[in-house]
Amino acid sequence: MDNHEKPRPFAEDDSKNPPAMSILDRLIRRFSRPAYVIVVLLLYLLASTALGLALAPALFFFDELFAWSQKLPQIFHWIVSGFGLAVSFFIFGFTLLFVVSTYNWLLPTRVRPFKGGYYSLKAVPWLLHNGLFYLVRFTFLPFVTLTPFGIWFLKAMGMNLGRHVFINTEYISDPQLITLGNDVALGGSVRIFAHYGGHGNLVVEPVIVGERATIGLAATIMGDVQIGPDATILAHSVLMPGSRVGNGEVWGGVPARRINREEMEVLKKGMETTSEFRT
Repeated sequence: MDNHEKPRPFAEDDSKNPPAMSILDRLIRRFSRPAYVIVVLLLYLLASTALGLALAPALFFFDELFAWSQKLPQIFHWIVSGFGLAVSFFIFGFTLLFVVSTYNWLLPTRVRPFKGGYYSLKAVPWLLHNGLFYLVRFTFLPFVTLTPFGIWFLKAMGMNLGRHVFINTEYISDPQLITLGNDVALGGSVRIFAHYGGHGNLVVEPVIVGERATIGLAATIMGDVQIGPDATILAHSVLMPGSRVGNGEVWGGVPARRINREEMEVLKKGMETTSEFRT
């Protein structure tokens, strides 16, 4: 680009975007802002149908229990009604897991690795897949994290999980492109997602975590990251796109880098000294 050339607006910069696949794709790129608004509104409408389907059995259960409890003395009526409302929430939540995973199976949500503009037809499956997943992530997923129901839902959304995986986080995006090997442990509040963006581009690339790897508390794993078997990612570390962690290696820091044995010994001694000082 000429130094004197005025940069194009973010939505109009297709310089690194693959060629348009169809007339619809060209229209999306040509009218990017209106197209984006329309897609978001349609996503809201789709989310409303999913929430409505999940709420229906919960409302039915509560209505029936509420009507029955009116025959009881008033104090017991309100106790039973409160219990029924709480149970209705869980009926809604478990139904939502099923409804969203069914939508994800029926709709065009097959996410593939991609690099290009945000405003293109190829980005729509990625948007739809994550929109559906977030519907559960921000409502009911925290209540089933660390349970078999949470593992079932992640698998139903396309996440490739080995045996005995330990997932203590709901901060997940792009589950279809995430692979966790046998006995992998994700610590509390780990953020793991298979995309990143910037300079007008969206990049969607898989994340692969090998067997028996451990991801520490609140670490961040970005798209296009591979972690070998038996590796350890220290707490609060950030693995940037393109990181390749070898078998049994220890990585830490922001951005994360390999930490050798000597450095680990220094870190351990520093923690022991700090602990003794506080004591």
